[in-house]
Amino acid sequence: MSVRIGVEEEFHVVEVETGLLVPRAGSLLERLPKRTFTAELKQSVVETNSAVHASLDDLHADLTGSRRQLDTAATAQGLAVVAAGTVPLVRRASAVPATPGMRYRHMVDEYRAVADEQLICGAQVHVDVPDRDTAVQVMCEISPWLPPLLALSASSPFWQGADTGYASWRTMLWQRWPTAGPVGCFGNAAEYDAAVRELIDTGVISDAGMIYYDVRPSAHQRTLELRVCDSCPRAETVVLVAGLFRALVMGAQERLAARGAASCRGRHEWLRAATWRAARSGLEDGLIDPETRREAPASQVVRGLLAHVRPQLEANGDLATVETLTEEALAEGSAAHRMRRVADREDLLACVDLAIAETRGDRRGPEAAERNHLTPSAPLDTEGPFGPDAAGIAGA
Repeated sequence: MSVRIGVEEEFHVVEVETGLLVPRAGSLLERLPKRTFTAELKQSVVETNSAVHASLDDLHADLTGSRRQLDTAATAQGLAVVAAGTVPLVRRASAVPATPGMRYRHMVDEYRAVADEQLICGAQVHVDVPDRDTAVQVMCEISPWLPPLLALSASSPFWQGADTGYASWRTMLWQRWPTAGPVGCFGNAAEYDAAVRELIDTGVISDAGMIYYDVRPSAHQRTLELRVCDSCPRAETVVLVAGLFRALVMGAQERLAARGAASCRGRHEWLRAATWRAARSGLEDGLIDPETRREAPASQVVRGLLAHVRPQLEANGDLATVETLTEEALAEGSAAHRMRRVADREDLLACVDLAIAETRGDRRGPEAAERNHLTPSAPLDTEGPFGPDAAGIAGA
């Protein structure tokens, strides 16, 4: 039986006519079921929570279904949602208020500009683990392979109307939080929990929910949670990352079981540099190869990841789907690359239109419609690995 997975996605709310980020998440949430859709720190963000799934096909159907619901609610109000690390057009970061509530108020008061500029969205993947000890030990095993997952998801080249030069500027904003970034290695859950308590005792963070490591054991579920990725315009990219992350977790558990104890190669100080490189490059330049700890072409590193987890992908029946999605990602480039290409050819508003179209599931992009007049609830593309033209590929 396949290990189960679930996904949380965050979406920016934008005004269709201007492409500007707007603090209108509350008006969307009034039209949506509370069990699936929730608020976040900023009033410009809506979060969705998938159900738990064993197959990538079912996860894809769940994610695209939630996106359709969001799009319907937004379209009725002249709005749209964008799944991306950042959106290009913002009037002023500090002008987007925080969602009401004591926790969010404390975060705004304590962290000031870091919280004010939290106009970012990520995608988190949860994978079932048998217990917290396993979750903590697996973190060390898989951490070297997380930067390539970030590169696959990179979708935030623009910040407040300017090209940052990064594929994932969200990563650079996110890492300003005191507990964000690569995680250390711990022998068991007791060691990890003691470290978290020490951090809380410093007063720098208020609770375990503010542990923002790139990967962490869930505080409320028996899962390991991936947190390094940008939100992805294409749901297929989220599915690709989820399939790879699940395989990484499974492979690490198998190695732990074979050894009978946790093991660490040490010298993890290079992980932050590897994460920076992935944020800077996306899929368009070199990444740090986890095997050699040297720079190598992104295609080589990503295919190396695929080879690393091939046995687990085969065991899950995911290999054909993940191979197809991987080669498509390498051929077409990151979302950041696609957004830049449109912005260079037209402007930032066209770039927003592209992100809206891809979030809806229209793989043709905004060229298929007049700019600023995208049709609501555009049909999902049926040519990819989850459509009828690829019957027998997904989950094969």
